[in-house]
Amino acid sequence: MRIDLMTKEYPPEVYGGAGVHVAELVRALRASAAAPDVRVRCFGAPRDEAGVTAYAEPAELAGANAALRTLGADLPMASDAAGADLVHSHTWYANTAGHLASLLHGVPHVVTAHSLEPLRPWKAEQLGGGYALSSWAERTAYEAAAAVVAVSAGMRADILRSYPALDPGRVHVVHNGIDAEEWTPVAGRDLVRANGVDPDRPSVVFVGRITRQKGLPHLLRAAAQLPPEVQLVLCAGAPDTPEIAAEVAGLVADLRATRSGVVHLDRHLSRAELLEHLSQATVFVCPSVYEPLGIVNLEAMACGAAVVGTATGGIPEVVEDGVTGWLVPIEQVEDGTGAPVDPDRFVADLAAALTEAVADPDRARERGAAGRRRAVERFAWTAIAERTLDVYRSVLPG
Repeated sequence: MRIDLMTKEYPPEVYGGAGVHVAELVRALRASAAAPDVRVRCFGAPRDEAGVTAYAEPAELAGANAALRTLGADLPMASDAAGADLVHSHTWYANTAGHLASLLHGVPHVVTAHSLEPLRPWKAEQLGGGYALSSWAERTAYEAAAAVVAVSAGMRADILRSYPALDPGRVHVVHNGIDAEEWTPVAGRDLVRANGVDPDRPSVVFVGRITRQKGLPHLLRAAAQLPPEVQLVLCAGAPDTPEIAAEVAGLVADLRATRSGVVHLDRHLSRAELLEHLSQATVFVCPSVYEPLGIVNLEAMACGAAVVGTATGGIPEVVEDGVTGWLVPIEQVEDGTGAPVDPDRFVADLAAALTEAVADPDRARERGAAGRRRAVERFAWTAIAERTLDVYRSVLPG
């Protein structure tokens, strides 16, 4: 069985959860008993890995809208999929490549949904008219796909609500996973100290991109209500737009004017740095207003960190309230943005959960240990690869 996997992100060019998912899935599929021939077609600079081909955006489209440049890179990816038994695309960036390859070569197309364009309307700030293109690309691919994989039951419900023309029988749930050998608690503190964090003080750690869906402005407002000894560690970069970057920078500056221990690491952190920060955290926080699953929560749990997360999307399928962490209730506006109906109430509830977590470090450690067990037992990539292969087999002829 030859699988051509289409993706924008692939190591070393990985900036989000979709890229992590793709890299781990490819490794697990290749190591499975079925041992399919997995070929990766990704965006960006040439890769050295066998079976991986990278595609640059067409030079002729330099200066064009970003969404149009993306579609330009999809075309040669689709052409080169000749000979595949099945194509599998991840995110709207590569959905058109998968869709066109399916039509051109007469093979099934499987789509994995990591997010949905209708539920990210703020991307119009980032893409302008390109948001209409990305939305068209996603809808076209989903509605024609032989199968759609949702990374959580919450995401499956979002897919069927966003695309009611889809046959529910074609939408399968296969969770994201975690490599619990690579993501594991470490005892070191030197890297944490080098980054300006005092490991002897309680800390709340956030890891994620600066984007509307991650809820970082809500966290920064909630942090103002935390006990003064609590540090806030933001491993946050890659802002979607200058506007959200400026808003976050302003909130960080305001917070630093009233309290110590506000650390903003706005660069790409090494795996070793992330392991130390997560392992030394009193609590990890995921204040997202839109999160199909949240691999970052699994990474934190695998490092033994208790999680405070928003009770939205797929987060409740990962974080068990009262066992591996705390879930923060949210009532959301039904306009696709995921914004809280009452932002002040959400901020207050988030602050209350974080305060409860840092007030009892022993309980936080107990929930962190339970989170580690849950990550190992339920979210191993070997099992996820097998479930993905089952989806493949369900759409292949014979």
